[in-house]
Amino acid sequence: MASAAEQLASNLNFSTFAKAEDLKKRLWFTLGALLVYRLGTYIPLPGLNPDAFAQAFQGQSGGILGLFNMFSGGAVERMAIFALGIMPYISASIIVQLMTSVVPALEQLKKEGEQGRKIINQYTRYGTVLLGAMQAYGISIGLESGNGLVIDPGWFFRISTVISLLGGTMFLMWLGEQITSRGIGNGISLIIFAGIVAHLPTALAGTLELGRTGALSTPLILAIIIMVVAVIALIVFVERAQRRLLIQYPKRQVGNRMFQGDTSHLPLKLNTSGVIPAIFASSLLLLPATLAGFANTATLPGWATAIVSALGHGQPLYMLFYGGMIAFFAFFYTAIVFNPKDTADNLKKHGGFIPGIRPGERTAEYIDFVLTRITVIGAIYLIFVCILPEILISQTGVPFYLGGTSLLIVVSVTLDTVAQIQGHLIAQQYEGLIKKSKLRGGKRGR
Repeated sequence: MASAAEQLASNLNFSTFAKAEDLKKRLWFTLGALLVYRLGTYIPLPGLNPDAFAQAFQGQSGGILGLFNMFSGGAVERMAIFALGIMPYISASIIVQLMTSVVPALEQLKKEGEQGRKIINQYTRYGTVLLGAMQAYGISIGLESGNGLVIDPGWFFRISTVISLLGGTMFLMWLGEQITSRGIGNGISLIIFAGIVAHLPTALAGTLELGRTGALSTPLILAIIIMVVAVIALIVFVERAQRRLLIQYPKRQVGNRMFQGDTSHLPLKLNTSGVIPAIFASSLLLLPATLAGFANTATLPGWATAIVSALGHGQPLYMLFYGGMIAFFAFFYTAIVFNPKDTADNLKKHGGFIPGIRPGERTAEYIDFVLTRITVIGAIYLIFVCILPEILISQTGVPFYLGGTSLLIVVSVTLDTVAQIQGHLIAQQYEGLIKKSKLRGGKRGR
């Protein structure tokens, strides 16, 4: 039998949406904030020669700059004030989460609830400032080393570049927090989502143009479209998949009344790590090729040139390392965000237990065993989704924005946002039912 929430969800329609005034305000705020972000990707850095930089970027667009350009919504290609994007904040978040598992003081803060979470968020902001300043200064030095990229090199350009890029990152961090609190969905994820979606029409047009000129055959384009649809369907299926562990609660007595024991479920996502493994693996693997591109190829030793060529797109060594790093980061990030021991302690504290498993340490071992098995499936899924489009990109020249990482981010963020919109609509229907019941109760009382 369907639950009350499922019955309400099945009755959602446009009239329900029209009555949800709070939801419409949140949607308009989210759209306005994303529009501000997109406008910021067109404001260039001061003191930069845009034509010379555009020519220099074309030679590096296949490396890590292409990946960062995708995440920043094209800001790197134009070297705008949002060129760093939100990546320093994501890196700082990963570092702080890792430190919470290593440093006892931070681990204690994590257990203190909302107050401890605020302090950890503040540490994350400090880390964002530090990482952003370092990356911005490195970018300023790299721009000055290029021929004719900077109009007036010197300390003034470096300081203005650091202030502009760091200010852009801090503004995006603040904007993401505002979207999360006053809008719909996760603000940081939506900013990355907006940057990728903004370039998807261009990527699709580029693919069709390759078909028109004969660079890509019509059957191959149709095969690519079918593959994209199949990958999206696979992402939706796996991202919604859960392994539910049955939790039972014993009978309890309140006063003179005896309450029957309740049952619940502990949901474990099949892909707990999300898209983080693909992002980190791509960044690390593209780094050697990008560094070699900035350096003079003639001065590189023979072994360095061989490694760079072996780690190129579509090469067997590249695919092997890419899949291995995705698997490593899938287990690594899952271990950071989910602690079976804490979960087992919380269950024991509230009287819950898994049938046939002793509460406490045995429960933690069982949860860890189940989590390890489903993480293996999640890692295989991530490897398949990311490597299959990577092969097509390297072999056919399909635009980078149709890769597995971008599709994974777009579909995951869309699912999360739609789930939040549905939650607001269900809450709106509950409020309507409560108001009607109160009115009926008041009339009967009269």
